[in-house]
Amino acid sequence: MTSHAPSAFSAALSAGTVVLDGGMSNQLESAGHDLSDELWSARLLAERPEAITEAHLAYFLAGADVAITSSYQATYEGFAARGIGRERASELLALSVGLAKDAAAQAGARGVTRPLFVAASVGPYGAMLADGSEYRGRYGLSVAELEAFHRPRLETLAAAGPDVLALETVPDADEAQALLRAVRGLGVPAWLSYSVAGDRTRAGQPLEEAFAPAAEADEVVAVGVNCCAPEDVAAATETAARVTGKPVVVYPNSGEAWDAEARAWNGRSSFAPEEVRGWQASGARVIGGCCRVGPEAIASIARTLSRA
Repeated sequence: MTSHAPSAFSAALSAGTVVLDGGMSNQLESAGHDLSDELWSARLLAERPEAITEAHLAYFLAGADVAITSSYQATYEGFAARGIGRERASELLALSVGLAKDAAAQAGARGVTRPLFVAASVGPYGAMLADGSEYRGRYGLSVAELEAFHRPRLETLAAAGPDVLALETVPDADEAQALLRAVRGLGVPAWLSYSVAGDRTRAGQPLEEAFAPAAEADEVVAVGVNCCAPEDVAAATETAARVTGKPVVVYPNSGEAWDAEARAWNGRSSFAPEEVRGWQASGARVIGGCCRVGPEAIASIARTLSRA
């Protein structure tokens, strides 16, 4: 079963390394679901919620300790553009947490006895635009405007009782500042995870500067990188650990490149699960995969970290 105590996820980090799941979208696509619209996997919250539960369950059974919800691209504005009203949008956001909890319960019924956690995904503003700007940042909005965008759905997700909020794939230190403001007082711990290119955020800020505000944020229990090339993880992990003194979260992509215009992945995978020992030695305590990283790779990570 999942734990709902706000300190449970932090306690797990103190006890050892926690294994994240992999990409939700690639798992859904491998099951035959079409995600080729602006809502991406969030569309299935309304149309095929059982498919989301099945995807979460596959990762739990593979060895993941944490399921990241399907709310990455779920926003009030995005739902409104599809004719979904605010009340129904709130229900769908809460459902994303509920489905992950259901998967944890099913995993327990299948014999999984280790603690399982639910991380409520909060994607960047650019994810709602679905035009690739989530990998650039610099939207032309102020920190206050970004905070106003993020706060309502954070409140809804927090009220649904996840173990942690995943502020993920953040391309811009300004947006991170907005998110850090928006999580204040919600009563749920959070991790902050940038999408990076080399030693900088996607918007071009040095990671040393980008990580610094998280060091003073009591709500943030881990900080790191995701949705980046595997080659960028080791150096970013060292920087995050040194700057913040907090556990580090890392979950890179497979190494393939996303073509936002064609909405397709190109190139070859460079994800090597055996590298996780090095990430762990550099300070990573939350380790998994992002886009194009499936249950087999997560199972390999779990075995390498002796968590399966």
